[in-house]
Amino acid sequence: MTREELIAFEDEIAALFNAGRIPHPVHLSNGNEDALIAIFKTIRRDDWVCGSWRMHYQCLLHGVPPEKLKAAIMGGRSIALCFPEHRIVSSAIVGGILPIALGIALGIKRRSGTERVWCFLGDMTAEGGMFHECWKYARNHDLPIRWVIEDNDISVCTPTSAVWNGKTYWDGEPDIERYVYRSRYPHAGAGTRVQF
Repeated sequence: MTREELIAFEDEIAALFNAGRIPHPVHLSNGNEDALIAIFKTIRRDDWVCGSWRMHYQCLLHGVPPEKLKAAIMGGRSIALCFPEHRIVSSAIVGGILPIALGIALGIKRRSGTERVWCFLGDMTAEGGMFHECWKYARNHDLPIRWVIEDNDISVCTPTSAVWNGKTYWDGEPDIERYVYRSRYPHAGAGTRVQF
């Protein structure tokens, strides 16, 4: 999928949400297309892709057909997209995907599988204790998992760096990748219609 196709898909979802055609919460991506396209060049089709509530782009890049993804979003599952047939699992609970991804990686190792797990998480989640524990367990047990920190320096409406008076970027860790981006969309919704 191209950068332009990703943006067009998200713009369509934003327009549907702002027109009141999607009465459910949505979390839209923007500004991270190039970073994700580059990352997905190394993700194999049999790899697992895990993440939180902002997963539209990941689903499209991992092979979920746009019409299938749109139907799930229209049906209220934008923030908890799960397509096991495409090896996509997400959780709307902050940090909730971390132990799930860890468990998938542990299962792969126990059965001597060759696939990997790619777990996408936000920069505020990366600052929490749950991430540190999951990352440490995976590292110390040599699990087939790569953590991808999507850093927009925002946790809902609060700058992550302001909360922690600086940030830990996890740079230099071989199993952690981080990219920085800025989105034109707010944390939730599409910027026009009030969500709740």
